[in-house]
Amino acid sequence: MNRAAAVALAALVLAPASSGASTTRPVLALTATPAHLALVGSGRTTMRVANPGVRPVVVDVARAGFALDRRGRPRIAPRDDVRAAASWISVSPARFVLPAGAKRVLTVVSRLPRRTEPGDHDALVLLTTRPQRGMGVAVRVRIGVVVVVRAPGRIVRRLVLGSLRVRRLARARLLEVVLVNRGNVTETLRRGSVRVSLTRGRMRMTLRSGARQLRPRTSGVVAIPIRRGVGGTVSARVEVVAEPGRVAIVRTARIRL
Repeated sequence: MNRAAAVALAALVLAPASSGASTTRPVLALTATPAHLALVGSGRTTMRVANPGVRPVVVDVARAGFALDRRGRPRIAPRDDVRAAASWISVSPARFVLPAGAKRVLTVVSRLPRRTEPGDHDALVLLTTRPQRGMGVAVRVRIGVVVVVRAPGRIVRRLVLGSLRVRRLARARLLEVVLVNRGNVTETLRRGSVRVSLTRGRMRMTLRSGARQLRPRTSGVVAIPIRRGVGGTVSARVEVVAEPGRVAIVRTARIRL
């Protein structure tokens, strides 16, 4: 989750530091570490929030659902999402003042409801600064920290390969592999976990995917660029390695590039 969580942290920044920021320290800034928190059952952990800017900030803490769209981009989801854990967690303090250059430790606590489905459930802790007087423009910074709560019980890992298609863009072509996670935990696909071997006569080519995650009970598209100069009808062999050394899916199909 670390890579996806870091992406989520960056993607949820709604406003940068103001244009009057110093070259060494920004006027308005906020950071949080780690970008990903993991809890097993009912428990607690901490995160560190820092203000590297030159002005004090007032920070409001809120909870939300977390999701990935079909192409792996993070987004804020409704709190009542089927696998959302936003209502299970609490964060203290819920509001605080952070002086310039200061740090603060926040406590995150999870309390599982009864009859919880086993597996991974996601939430998002949103840290939002309040607009400051005297800055001319009402600038706020919002960052998100992903929290994954794993409910105890039987863990199910099941990846299913969906369709394989070619997507043509203005200046590029993408080979899109659709995967479905029918398990109850998040599947982390490392760089190169999806391999597509293309053959036609003596031509041999292997395409490898980037890193990707699939939340439980969701489907996603793994897009792999197709090199130039390759065309026609080819035989494609798809291999998905869900964990190091474990091949989850192997399938062969004929496609037209």
